[in-house]
Parts: sequence; structure tokens; C-alpha cells
Amino acid sequence: MPETKIKRENLVINIVCNIVVPTFVLSKLSGDHWLGPVGGLVVALAFPLGYGIYDFARRRRMNFISILGIVSVLLTGGLGLLKLDGFWFAVKDGALPALIGVAVLASMRSKQPVVLELIYNPQVIDVERVDAALAERGTQNDFSRLIQKASYLIAFAMLVSGVLNYSFARAIIRSPAGTEAFNQELAKMHWVSLLGLSIPSMAMMLYALWQVLKGLQGLTGLTLDEILRQTDEKKEPAPK
Repeated sequence: MPETKIKRENLVINIVCNIVVPTFVLSKLSGDHWLGPVGGLVVALAFPLGYGIYDFARRRRMNFISILGIVSVLLTGGLGLLKLDGFWFAVKDGALPALIGVAVLASMRSKQPVVLELIYNPQVIDVERVDAALAERGTQNDFSRLIQKASYLIAFAMLVSGVLNYSFARAIIRSPAGTEAFNQELAKMHWVSLLGLSIPSMAMMLYALWQVLKGLQGLTGLTLDEILRQTDEKKEPAPK
């Protein structure tokens, strides 16, 4: 039975809906002469939430990170509409990446560690070929230790990002919720959060992926091209 192909996410639409549009609305359209503070907040948050629902409906795929992203949007909207103190936004911005780090560590004892979803997945790696090579060489235990190492790297990056995001939010969000100044500070926090969370965590994830790929070459005897997922035209049959 042929494997069902998972549609790839459109990175440009992702960035536009999750970063560019919300930041523009919060910083430029939240004044009283446009949408107003509350209206601007609602419209800005509608884009990432709407994109998350659209992407799930199109690809029928929702992972742990995507779920936390939607939860983050809903919490931001709820805290903003309740007009709570900026301290709670700092707690939210710090707690979510820290929660990812804790979940990564906790999942290491489960049958399906989070790292397998992030790194060792069929969209990136030819899992069937690699599993066959690991079984042939009897290196499954070494592979488990490799995944543990990658888990520690990603968990550390998430915990550091949580501390940075909390510190940034406390320094930036000073105005009362429900004001134009608050929305502008939230927009600034959006960009700072990108630098404080997304870029460092992505860099660490790429480093962890490189460590996994490098380790797999030694454990399986496969080349990098054989380990990575290839198109059907180029793909060779997995070893028996």
C-alpha cells in the first residue's frame, strides 16, 4: 500500500500570518482612529489562530509544537481582553517554551519521545531504511542514547528561551492592557520573541539534527543521502 504523502507547510504564509500581519496590526492599526486597542488585539490574534486551523484542515497534521502555538495565541487574547497586568504576559511567554523543554525531558521515558516528532520523522529521514540498518547492525540501544542526547540539547534551548522571553516581556510590556501603547509593546514583544525564542531554538534544533544525522551515519553505515528522505524517483529500496 503506497505511503500517504503529507503536504508540506507553506513557510511564507506561516511567517506572514503568525508574525508580519499580527505585528503590523498591533503596531499600526490599534489606535482609536483605526480598530481600537481591543479590536486591534482581536484582529491581530485572529490571523495566527485562523492559519493554525486552516493548516490543520489542509494537512490533517497537528503536532505538539503547533498545539502550544495555538494555546499561546488563545492565552494572549484572553489575558489581553481581561486587561490583566503585564506580569502575566511575561509568565505566559516564559512558561510556554519552558513547558516544551519539560515535555521533551518527560517524553524521554515514553515510547514516543517528542524529539522523534521534531527530528526523526518520515518527512526528513527515511525511517524505514534507517530502522532496517539499525536492526541489521544491532545498534538500536546506541540510537536510543543518541536521541537522549538530542533531547537534552533541545530541552536546554527551550528552558533558556523561557528565561529570555520572561525577561524580555517584563522589560517591554509596561502599559495597561486594553490601551494602544500596550498593543504596540505587544507588537515589539512579538519581534523580540522571534529573536529570543524562534531563532535560538531553531539553531539548537538544527544542531541536534546534525548530531543525529552524524550519529546515524556511524550506527547504520549509510551515507547522508541514504538517510535523508528522497523523492520517489531517486529513492532506492530499503535493505532487506
